This record gives sequence, C-alpha cells and structure tokens, in this order.
Amino acid sequence: MKAQHYIKIVLFTLLFVPGIFLRAQDMLNSYLQDAANHNPELKSRFSEYMASLEKIPQVGTLPDPTVAFGYFIMPVETRVGPQRARISASQMFPWFGTLGARKDVVAEEAKSKYEAFQEVKSKLFFTIKSAWYTIYFTEKAIDITLHNIRLLQTFRELSLIKVRSGLASSVDVLRVDMEIADLENQLLLLKDNLSTQQITFNNLLNVEDQREIVLPDTLSEAGFSLSFDVMLDSIRRGNHQLMELEFMSTSYMEQERAAKKMGAPGFKIGVDYIFVGKSSNPALSSSESGRDAILFPTIGITLPLYRNKYKAMVREAVLMQEATEYKKVNKVNVLETTFANVQKEFNDAERRIPFYRKQYERAVKTMNILETDYATSGRNFEEILRVERQLLNYRLELEKARADKRAAIAFVGYLMGN
Repeated sequence: MKAQHYIKIVLFTLLFVPGIFLRAQDMLNSYLQDAANHNPELKSRFSEYMASLEKIPQVGTLPDPTVAFGYFIMPVETRVGPQRARISASQMFPWFGTLGARKDVVAEEAKSKYEAFQEVKSKLFFTIKSAWYTIYFTEKAIDITLHNIRLLQTFRELSLIKVRSGLASSVDVLRVDMEIADLENQLLLLKDNLSTQQITFNNLLNVEDQREIVLPDTLSEAGFSLSFDVMLDSIRRGNHQLMELEFMSTSYMEQERAAKKMGAPGFKIGVDYIFVGKSSNPALSSSESGRDAILFPTIGITLPLYRNKYKAMVREAVLMQEATEYKKVNKVNVLETTFANVQKEFNDAERRIPFYRKQYERAVKTMNILETDYATSGRNFEEILRVERQLLNYRLELEKARADKRAAIAFVGYLMGN
C-alpha cells in the first residue's frame, strides 16, 4: 500500500549518510568564513582592536620638543655687541621607565580588545550554527508534515472505499479532512517560519536575503570528543570573556606602575642660541664684534609637588585590579553554571534520540497492524488517526533532538573560545 511504501521511505531517510553530511558540514564552515569576512559587527570590533594598537606609539613617544623665538625690542648691550634675538629648543624627558610603563598599559588594553573581538566572533559563529540547525529542523518539519498529509490522503481514499462498501461511516472521512486541514495550517506556519529564519541567517552573513542555504539530509549524532572535566578546564583557560578580564587586570597592574613613575621627577634639556649685533666699541676687533653667543646646555627638572593626584591614580589602579578580579571569579561561576545547564541539555538530547527512534519504530508496527485491521473490517479508524499523530510527533521530536544536540555542542565550543 501507499502508506507502507511511505513508511519504508521514512525508515530509509532516517539512516545517516556520512558523505552528504560532510559536504553539508563543509558548507557550514564556508558560511562561518563568509560571516568572518562580511559581518559588520565583527568588522567593527576588529577595527576597534586595530585602533587600540595605534595608541601604543602615541603613549610610548617623548613629548614634542619645544622651540621658542624671542626678539629683544630693547637690545641688551653686551661686551661684544647688542643682543638682538634668541632661539631656544628644549626636550622633556619623563622618569626612567615611564614611557615603557605607559606602552605596557595600552598594549594590555589592546590585548583585551582583541579578546573582545574574539568573543564577538565566537558568539557569532555559535549563533550561525544554531540558526543553521534551526533551519534544518524547520525544513525537516515541513517535509515530515507534507509526508503525513499524503499519508492522510491515502487513508481518506481507503475510508471512502469502506464507506461505499458499507463497512465504515462517513464520519471517518470527515475526521481525516479535519486532520489534513490541521496539518495544512501547521504547514503554512512552518513555511512562514522558514522564510524568516533564512532571512535572519543570511543577515548574519551579511549576504543576500534570498541566497539558498545548503543543509544535510540528516544531522550527525556524534557527541563530544573530550570529557566534560577536560571541557570545563578548557572553558576556564580559554573563554574569551575570561581572557578579556585577565588582560584588563594586567593593564591595571601596569597602570599602577605607570602612575608611580609619573609621580617621579622629570627632566628638561635644552639649548639657547642668541643673535648679537655689531658692537659700537672701537676697542673690539672685527672678529669679536657681533659674535653670536651659544649657551649650552640648559637643564631643568619638574617636581611633582602635588602628590595627591598621583596617589589617587595609584589607588584607582589598585581598586580596578580588585574589581576585575571579582569580575573574573563571578564570570567563572557563571560559566560553570552555564556549562552544567548545557551538559544537561546535551544529555537530554542524547537520550531523546534513541528513545524517539524506538518509539517511531513501534508506532510504525502499530500503524501496519491497524491499517490491515481497518482494511479488512473497517474498525479502529480513530486509533489510526491517533497513531498517525504519534508518527508525526515522534519524527519531529527525533529531528528536534538531533538539532538540540548539535546546538549544545556548538554552545560548548563557544564557551571554550573555539
């Protein structure tokens, strides 16, 4: 019968074809690459990171030298002649190691920015994978619903035959029509959901909304290659949010060191060049008269007398280190709790897969018996419709479990910073 043929097709499609999945997995990787190249938020975060690198030469360079020119309105008479003008050039030098400390502060902040960029990237990749699995489930739901509609149409033809032969009531036909109408309504909703999901997915990649999305025939049921303890340790060591806080803590340590050095004296070294006019003193020789005077060097020192400012800068850096350490402890707790919940969801999905596969097989056997009984006696049509709904539900739940399992694996990868 058509129903039995349909069931054979369904059982065949439940078998996993590795080659097809690998091709679809390669396609998913290409989607991730597209997102890495085109997603505007990711590109924005990367530009912010590159901008933070440009701060390093800004803070690690000496202050600009100062050049001053002065003209004497009333020339100052000297032995060799009147002083007409003066040019001064000077350079400030901070305390030893101050520039290096400032560079270290900004360098650690740049590393923190890089981890923030990597966090956005990892989260984006997880969102894309999750959306891909959601689209897979929706397309599977559409296919399963269409198959069930065809199955019900087969049952409707069978019930019409039984009504004409007087072995069944026309109520059976009406019940099938009601079931078909319900499924057709669900089908329309699923198609609307699929359209929205496809647009959302392509927007994550920043590509055309209508671009076709390649999906596997069946999602892989493979689990984790690492133990949960190893994965939890990897989360503690590799999570990008934790790494961002780690670099921020280091930057505050460098900021404390820089603040202490900024409270030390600075030095100023300069040179003055004075232009001297011709002297009116006839006793001077021509070589001495009007000879310019070079005064070198001029040395100065800046005294940081207002210590409260520098002490406050040190206290600020210390307090920010404490705040960041508390944030790290809290983030570890949150990540451990999140990982425990994901582990539970993974285990639940892993249990559901064989459960619904077995339930589906039992429902198929039940349907075969009921169909044979109805074909011969016209009885138990209500049971046929009930089991048909179970067939639909078990197939949907099986595909949902597969999608949930892959999403859980993807989320753990995100937590690990992969």
